[in-house]
Amino acid sequence: MAASIPSVPRPIYQNPAVYVSKAIPKNLSLLSGPGFRNFLIHGSFRNSTRNEALGDCRIHTSDIPLLSCAEAIANLKTYRAIENLKSHGVNNKGNQKFLAMYSSIFGGITTDSAAMVIPIDDHMVHRGHGVFDTAAIVDGHLYELEQHLDRILRSAALAKINLPFDRDSIRSILIQTVSASNCRNGSLRYWLSAGPGDFLLSPSAYLKPALYAVVYQDQSPFDSKGVKVVTTSIPIKHPQFATVKSVNYLPNVLSKVEAEEKGAFAAIWLDDEGFIAEGPNMNLAFVTEEKEFLMPQFDKILSGCTAKRVFTLAQKLVGEGKLHGVRVGNLTVEEGKKASEMMLIGSGVLVRPVLYWDEQVIGNGKEGVVTQALLNLLLEDMKTGPPTVRVPVPY
Repeated sequence: MAASIPSVPRPIYQNPAVYVSKAIPKNLSLLSGPGFRNFLIHGSFRNSTRNEALGDCRIHTSDIPLLSCAEAIANLKTYRAIENLKSHGVNNKGNQKFLAMYSSIFGGITTDSAAMVIPIDDHMVHRGHGVFDTAAIVDGHLYELEQHLDRILRSAALAKINLPFDRDSIRSILIQTVSASNCRNGSLRYWLSAGPGDFLLSPSAYLKPALYAVVYQDQSPFDSKGVKVVTTSIPIKHPQFATVKSVNYLPNVLSKVEAEEKGAFAAIWLDDEGFIAEGPNMNLAFVTEEKEFLMPQFDKILSGCTAKRVFTLAQKLVGEGKLHGVRVGNLTVEEGKKASEMMLIGSGVLVRPVLYWDEQVIGNGKEGVVTQALLNLLLEDMKTGPPTVRVPVPY
């Protein structure tokens, strides 16, 4: 994830030192460099040798300092320190803490968040020529690592990205990165890129593909309450691109923003035939009035690892009499809105009930029993599932 030095606003307290003393634990002694001291005194970052403001939003182009490598790194450290400070404040939902990063460019693992950067000339940055995936870390185990690895390798092949290492080596690197982070519960996200080297459109023959991996913790509380969704006006990706988990997420972002502007949690895509497809970063599933669990087909959308696992777990509910059957198939909007239950499924939301679609109430407008049962089954599977879905991390 490329780091930059954006303008840093003054803290909410007039005296920044008061804000720091109230918001940050005493053990964060890393906030002691000249850049941070200048921030406390002046409310902006200042170059230690040039005494020129870096964080002032009124800065003139002639005031921009020319930094040495050491000064740039120092400012990156100060920037990350401020971000860490913010995460200890109040009402900072959604803040993520970065614990470790592997980069094949610098050839190792770092636990310094200021060093967790990607070259600006990496084709994943300036051309979007990269693919990624994510695996959950639960109680010191990587959940569905093998399944996610298979998917990113398939995505890389479809995106014509050569592998920097073989599958076993990539797997080992990912596990070692989690181990170095000492993270027992969090997430592992990793990318395969065409690599850095130039700003051309097509990756040159001399470019070496790159692997990046980051271990992070989302410090916002888990929420399983029912949500509202809307039908998006943003065009759905062509199946050739929708079935690849690439970094090209602009349509996904725009559909999410559109949903939030309408007071909804997520937006729903329909395919070119008008059938229900997927959300911006999650799959969909329904429970029909006949108690059948129904999930849209994966031929035109991303094949969700979590969705596939939930589909398997849903078959347990058939034996318990809570469902009469499970299947994958086409579903119209009218059928979806008439379902007794609707849910979003993905690594970020797990299994989350949908209570409203556009202005239509789903079922009785309350969280459904099948949705809750599937969430419980998934949570149990993440903690006690078979070795096929849980890989232990040697800390």
